[in-house]
Amino acid sequence: MKRVLLALVLAAAFFVVNFSLDRQMANRPVVVKLGYSPSGQVLKLVAGDLKPLVAEFNVLRVVIYFGSLVEKWKSRIQLPPEYPNMFRTIETAVRLDPYNMDAYYFAQAAFTWQVGHASDVNYLLDYGMKYRTRDWQLPYFAGFNAAYFLHEYDSAATYMQRAARLSGHDLLTNLTARYFYESGREDLGIAFLRDMIARTTDKKERTIYELRLKALIAVQKLNSAVRRYRAEHGALPENLQALVKIGYLLRIPDDPYGGEFFLDKRGMVRTSSQMAMARSTGKSGGEND
Repeated sequence: MKRVLLALVLAAAFFVVNFSLDRQMANRPVVVKLGYSPSGQVLKLVAGDLKPLVAEFNVLRVVIYFGSLVEKWKSRIQLPPEYPNMFRTIETAVRLDPYNMDAYYFAQAAFTWQVGHASDVNYLLDYGMKYRTRDWQLPYFAGFNAAYFLHEYDSAATYMQRAARLSGHDLLTNLTARYFYESGREDLGIAFLRDMIARTTDKKERTIYELRLKALIAVQKLNSAVRRYRAEHGALPENLQALVKIGYLLRIPDDPYGGEFFLDKRGMVRTSSQMAMARSTGKSGGEND
């Protein structure tokens, strides 16, 4: 009973302090109205059993603050947000309650697209994954950030692999294989797809996985020949046909998606189909993304 009373007293003190801060902030410029937030370690001691409630309070503070700025932006009043302070407040919320999904949603929306802090967001997501072990969304967010913002395809593949296994979504499985391909780790992509083929009981899903698997095996074969050529000749082949002429390959493998394999400027095997259906089967226009 004493422990409960102590927690209530400490929580009340916390809200009184924040109320006082809010009153002081009313007389401050809008740019700093978010105010100060104690560290997560301090609040853990103060909040006790009310950590989830205090975490939600911090998330709401940031959401309301940011929302007020958005409204001013709509009125063409440009006010710079306190992004560092916003992030610290969201991080505090995550430390207090790693199960608070609102914190991750806001971090994903505000700190990746708005300010390009995808690595910081992935730091939060990594922390959350230690607790939300059955949630596929956190590794999905982290995988997207790693691929789209950071161009770290190796990490993206690892995240997406976890998301795919937790969710069972075939789209995530295909993204995983794609990121393994982008990172030059076709062997891992092949192993992952074979595992998913063995797991699935849906014939249509199995067909999708088998198609992707066939494409990755072809890429692996071509990349192996390219590496051999480079090791023996000290340079990249002019094109993939050179690998056939020299006898490293009997022929260029078919792209199961209907495209044509080619060698980009970095010496990486690409395909005009981008490993997706319903695309043009003509030769690539030179995009080497």
